[in-house]
Amino acid sequence: MSGGLLVAGTTSDAGKSVVTAGICRWLVRQGVKVAPFKAQNMSLNSFVTKEGAEIGRAQAMQAQACRVEPTALMNPVLLKPGGERSSQVVLLGKPVGEMSARGYHGGRQQRLLGTVLECLAELRSTYDAVICEGAGSPAEINLRRTDIVNMGIARNAGLPVLVVGDIDRGGVFASFFGTVALLSPEDQALVAGFLVNKFRGDVSLLEPGLDMLHGLTGRRTYGVLPFRHGLGIDEEDGLRVSLRGTVRESNVAPPVGEDVLRVAVCAVPLMSNFTDVDALAAEPGVVVRFVDRAEELADADLVVVPGTRGTVRALEWLRERGLADAVLRRAAEGRPVLGICGGFQVLGEHIEDDVESRRGRVEGLGVLPVRVRFAEEKTLTRPVGEALGERVEGYEIHHGVAEVLGGEAFLDGCRVGQTWGTHWHGSLESDGFRRAFLREVAAASGRRFVPAADTSFAALREEQLDRLGDLIEEHADTDALWRLIESGAPAGLPFVPPGAPGVPG
Repeated sequence: MSGGLLVAGTTSDAGKSVVTAGICRWLVRQGVKVAPFKAQNMSLNSFVTKEGAEIGRAQAMQAQACRVEPTALMNPVLLKPGGERSSQVVLLGKPVGEMSARGYHGGRQQRLLGTVLECLAELRSTYDAVICEGAGSPAEINLRRTDIVNMGIARNAGLPVLVVGDIDRGGVFASFFGTVALLSPEDQALVAGFLVNKFRGDVSLLEPGLDMLHGLTGRRTYGVLPFRHGLGIDEEDGLRVSLRGTVRESNVAPPVGEDVLRVAVCAVPLMSNFTDVDALAAEPGVVVRFVDRAEELADADLVVVPGTRGTVRALEWLRERGLADAVLRRAAEGRPVLGICGGFQVLGEHIEDDVESRRGRVEGLGVLPVRVRFAEEKTLTRPVGEALGERVEGYEIHHGVAEVLGGEAFLDGCRVGQTWGTHWHGSLESDGFRRAFLREVAAASGRRFVPAADTSFAALREEQLDRLGDLIEEHADTDALWRLIESGAPAGLPFVPPGAPGVPG
């Protein structure tokens, strides 16, 4: 068998990533050797594979759902936004340059189609099934000519397409119908049907609408997934909710000690790998919120300055909003601050940047004795070390090279008092280290907080992926889904007018 499926969506954030992960986990539990694939991903949340390739974190999580090691083949093209109109292009795990959106869609994207198809073919020759994730909507008719991630990949690889819609947003029937009706006859022939995501209530009330949709399109609905809290995997495109008062989804268990710990994450521009704080939010009694005002740091026990694709821009933003002064006051008072990657660089003495912002020398906050020089070559590694007497694993993704001139050594960065800085993403996922770090934070903050002795972040991830697999197994027609993956789109699917101009396959 060499089956495949493309999970598309009516919109961005319709649930493609979680549905793909859920299908992958369901399949692997049936004994199927399966891999994820996303031809082109736009994300500031990325991951480093064992071979030193950078891919989207969503694909890394989907690989975990498949119980396989992630590789660059699973996400051959990664776009990392550097502003409103340009992105760094990462090809097969390595950066190959900056490009404007117009330049990318004007020709570069289509030239990558061959590479994308080769990666997919290699995966399909190795695995029983490959579950592909689309991007945005397949009905973006202005981009169809150069598409390599939705119907472009489906047409060239002969993949059946399942369209996911988020009913919690409303308008799901119109979105399903309109998605099909805006595709060319050739593209429509591959759209097998629909999957409703985030449904609340009595499914029997929805069924008449699904029957009418079938009558209008000739396509069935493969399942209705109920709304469940806490099932999102690592986001791709940034924080999708208003920052005002938002809290990172936290473990519902009560605190072990008498106090909670409050963590404030500075929501810097082009924030990257903010998933670093997920491990903190998983701890009972730790409340994580994203902030953009200086006064919101006042009651925080720990302030995190996270990674960013625009270090100099983030530094200016911190100063403009008074957050820089608030961080400086905290550091002087011995109140905990943690800088990760770009956040670590911001805390240093100065930055020499002729690569990312091309601003030359820029003065940092001067909290840590560190000088940073941006190099053309990106550091992509998976370091292992020790801190606070505990083993730590992480991953590094950065152009900035740090020269540490003093302080106490800390994960290839340094610590001065209660200010900590490191380039290591993912370090807080190491359970022993995270608990030791939180004990330090609690002591410095005067909080009677006690880390739970048995919180395993890896186990929580596995539990989350199993819950996604359960959703598919319990609420989708898995027999029909299996036939779709194995045999492709049903023959004779009707054309839904008006369609769109045909695009050569």
